[in-house]
Amino acid sequence: MEKITEKLLLNKGSPKTNKLEQIKTLNLSKMGLKLQDLPVKLLSRLQSLERWDLSGNRLQEFPKNLELRSLRYLDLSDNQMEDVTTLESLSALEELKMDDNFYITVSDNYKLMVLLPNLRMYNSRDVTTTANHLRYVYRDNLMTRIIALWEKSFSLPDPVTAEKMSSLEKDFVSAACHQVKFGPSSVSDFTKWRVKILAEEYLCSLTKPKEDCGSQECAEVKKNLDVSTPSKRKQTAAAIDTSISLMPRKKSRSDVTVSPAEISPRKSSLRPKPETEAQIQIGPLKIARARSAHTKTQTSRWSLKVDQTKEEKTGVEQRDDLNTRRNAHMLPTAKTQQPVRLKPLHVLQCHSKQDSPEDFSTQLWACAFQPFPDSSGSGGESRLVATCGGDSVCVIDCETGMVMKKYKVQGEEFFSLAWSTVLMSRGGNAPAQPCSILAAGGKRGLVKLIHPRNNVAYGEFRASRKSLSVLRFNHQQENFLFTGSYDNKIIMWDIGGVDSSYNFKVVQLLVLISPTPLHICLPPASPGTHLLAACEDCLLCYSTQLGTKSTSNSRSKLMEITFPIYKKEDKEHDYHTIDGLSFLTDDIVASKNHMHSSIYLWSWSRTRCQRPGRTSGSVCAVILAELQWADTDIPYLALNACLGRNYVVCGDDKGRIWTYHVPNVQKNGSQTGKPILPTEVLEWPSPMKNGVRQMDGPSINTVSMDPELRYLAALSDKNMVVIWKREELS
Repeated sequence: MEKITEKLLLNKGSPKTNKLEQIKTLNLSKMGLKLQDLPVKLLSRLQSLERWDLSGNRLQEFPKNLELRSLRYLDLSDNQMEDVTTLESLSALEELKMDDNFYITVSDNYKLMVLLPNLRMYNSRDVTTTANHLRYVYRDNLMTRIIALWEKSFSLPDPVTAEKMSSLEKDFVSAACHQVKFGPSSVSDFTKWRVKILAEEYLCSLTKPKEDCGSQECAEVKKNLDVSTPSKRKQTAAAIDTSISLMPRKKSRSDVTVSPAEISPRKSSLRPKPETEAQIQIGPLKIARARSAHTKTQTSRWSLKVDQTKEEKTGVEQRDDLNTRRNAHMLPTAKTQQPVRLKPLHVLQCHSKQDSPEDFSTQLWACAFQPFPDSSGSGGESRLVATCGGDSVCVIDCETGMVMKKYKVQGEEFFSLAWSTVLMSRGGNAPAQPCSILAAGGKRGLVKLIHPRNNVAYGEFRASRKSLSVLRFNHQQENFLFTGSYDNKIIMWDIGGVDSSYNFKVVQLLVLISPTPLHICLPPASPGTHLLAACEDCLLCYSTQLGTKSTSNSRSKLMEITFPIYKKEDKEHDYHTIDGLSFLTDDIVASKNHMHSSIYLWSWSRTRCQRPGRTSGSVCAVILAELQWADTDIPYLALNACLGRNYVVCGDDKGRIWTYHVPNVQKNGSQTGKPILPTEVLEWPSPMKNGVRQMDGPSINTVSMDPELRYLAALSDKNMVVIWKREELS
């Protein structure tokens, strides 16, 4: 056996260099190495090491306290490993091979998945779902039993002394290891090992609550999950009605009383209902059939006959009038993206009840563009937009205006949807294939999982016993789904992938305690660490980082983010409802406060770095600019931003769409001048049926843009989807 020296490491490593600190790959396989042959002090200098092959040696354990923060891959196959806990210091490890280690048991495999928080591949298999289950779900079940044992049989000594605590710890940990049972007997060794650690942590948290979350407090949170959060806002008559107090959506403050049987969560708060079909009498138009495996549908398509003279005049007058004032709020640059010009292309009526062209009461709630081409590689897929409202989810080709897929669930009312890409295994040795999926949810509290390419709704799971208000995928960990619901919870799920028979597994990872969430945003640069929740009463920030030492998978807010407009509140004006939220860049956030006729642009990093107030737990958003918007008291008109394209878009209650091209928002201080005026206000295109009757502009509930800003989709409260297309300049 050759002695491990600096010269040998330089010879066995790559890239070729004269410094250990620059080595990224190291092969020490088949050298007959034992533990004592690995010099920790020398190996600790390999701080750039990413891949290390130690296979074919005689190692019984790994060197303790050897921290290699860049190590992502380790091959320990064909060794004599017995103690896997010595690998705990390799916190960044993502892939580990332990094949042909005779003494490694199933319990050892489980220990590794807990000890290594980033482990994804183990012995060439994806263990993400199993690992997350062990790290969070299994742990939470054990902690529940440990807390119950403590409350039943133990208590802190009075007074607390080191001697008494030492004796108590010994008795409590021993009792927990013997009495706490969970999981199959084949992993009893793993369970006892985990219970011992958790019992010690819990006892420590009772005596040092400032260093860790007290489990008793977390238990109280669990007991009170279903208790509604006290509102900071003046409640309306509708909100005071106990039959609808937990479902505050869409009802005007002065609206008439509606029978509880007719109320849905999205229609029961602050907005008036749209006009009934009796008030709007328009004949049927050209019918387009949507291709669907679920139902034969008909889609009413409206003709567009826009007054070009008026449109051109309005656009010219707006641009001439706004240029000087708008530029005063923006830093000059030599090279900047130019504003785009959008023209209306299609108006569709594809969510009608019973496919009736006379349905103008179904409200449409959410739309999202497919973020990437499907596995086919077809570039045309990027122009697909999914929409939901009523009992259906539609996938529309923006160029042709055709409804490509439609999925209906009788008795459902869909409120939100989200796209993601998961892996589909194909069996045998064939590699897994990525496929685009849709998640949709609403009144029933169920999440429907849909594979649009194959026109298959392949599964569902219950996310809440109340209605779902919002869904959001983590765009980096694409199998992680957040669901927000009317029971004041945001839950993080791991939906995993699917196999060729569409079998899948869902694991609950985290519960965030929140007022009714309206929008969920994840920071584009760090979606795995923080979450912003725009709620009925506030804007909250949460930590979503997994693997913390919290004694429960339920968490409260890190802080509340407040806005300057709060200071102007009175009995008639409540600005705490955040009904619009979107990231414009990695750092700039656009948000809208109900009843405030401006949209705030503020800095996420500068706001987050502030220290929350001791009593309020709040910080004030660092405002960069304000965008002038419509003067209306209609809530829940959601804005959207095109990430990286410097565009913010928001509809109003008259069918108009306000667009803002803001490439140079100041970052060195808050704006003190007047709000930035819109780049262009797109008027309602006034669609017609039979060339006779025009529709007045409805409220635009939400808007969405594709990543390339070629199409814009707008959804209204009168069952209309409007598609706008970028006009190419010659």
